[in-house]
Amino acid sequence: MKIRKNGLAGIALAATAALGLAACGGSPSPAGTASPEATNGEITVYNAQHESLTKEWADAFTAETGIKVTLRQGSDTEMSNQIVQEGGASPADVFLTENSPAMAQVENAGLFADVNKDTIAQVPAEFRPTTGKWTGIAARSTVLVYDKAKLTEDKLPKSMLDLAKPEWKGKWAASPTGADFQAIVAALLELKGEAATAAWLKGMKENFTAYKGNSTAMKAVNAGEVDAALIYHYYYYGDQAKTGENSKNVTPYYFKNQDPGAFLSVSGGGVLKSSKNADKAQAFLKFITGKKGQEVLQKGDSFEYAIASGVPAHDKLVPVKELQAPAVDPAKLNSAKVTELMTKAGLL
Repeated sequence: MKIRKNGLAGIALAATAALGLAACGGSPSPAGTASPEATNGEITVYNAQHESLTKEWADAFTAETGIKVTLRQGSDTEMSNQIVQEGGASPADVFLTENSPAMAQVENAGLFADVNKDTIAQVPAEFRPTTGKWTGIAARSTVLVYDKAKLTEDKLPKSMLDLAKPEWKGKWAASPTGADFQAIVAALLELKGEAATAAWLKGMKENFTAYKGNSTAMKAVNAGEVDAALIYHYYYYGDQAKTGENSKNVTPYYFKNQDPGAFLSVSGGGVLKSSKNADKAQAFLKFITGKKGQEVLQKGDSFEYAIASGVPAHDKLVPVKELQAPAVDPAKLNSAKVTELMTKAGLL
């Protein structure tokens, strides 16, 4: 099927083009224009996380502090490109993402302030960059969802790398244009290097079927179109918590053993150096990584992992310690190189 370029591919254009933002959350103020929120001592959040999750965080923060939070909604890449284009004139106070590469892009542009030390102290080292320019706020695990009628666990690949082998030709799916999948490739690049990543992408191109979106890929497995799909865990658990109609025939498989396929992608949060309300922005970041903010993840229906302030994961999820995820510094996820390699492989 024909797929549209999206995800991290747009990062290469960040210096030359400002991308439009998703209509559902409104658009940030144009470059050089101060937002009305900034003058009123309120904060504006450029939000690439799930809108419902961040709204719950924002409402709880406002209830506790009286500080109003205005959300501007878009994708990881849309928002990171917007911030880089706006530079020091950005009206954003805080930037939140689903995946780390967009955070690294803004950090590499020198646009983040240091995160306050008391916030950093709430987040374990494995869930934040070594630089301290932003922090993890949540996480999502890579999984292979598979058709229980077609595969048994003993027939599943021992490693994500096995999906590039000839025996998996025509049997699995992914959404390569999305930031989710490209973050997984970025982790593979950091863990195994450029040559191994290029080889895996070449095998992927020969073996997989492309779908637009992780939910669509999972639905394809559920419908029997393909045997398995490489996605993030919460798509399965979110569907199960509703009707289960798009996941009743599938189950998630965790690679574990520090495999690249056990990658735990860190969602990020950072305060813009140009913020006119830095104290309030820092307070918001401290709140969402604090106990009350993390309990929104633990008790809510986003099914993303709580990672900070000692708050355990939602009881429906596999505990973080059992995921056996590989250690990856999220600040080192190289989105530009991923775009290059995936383009060369014919995946973008």
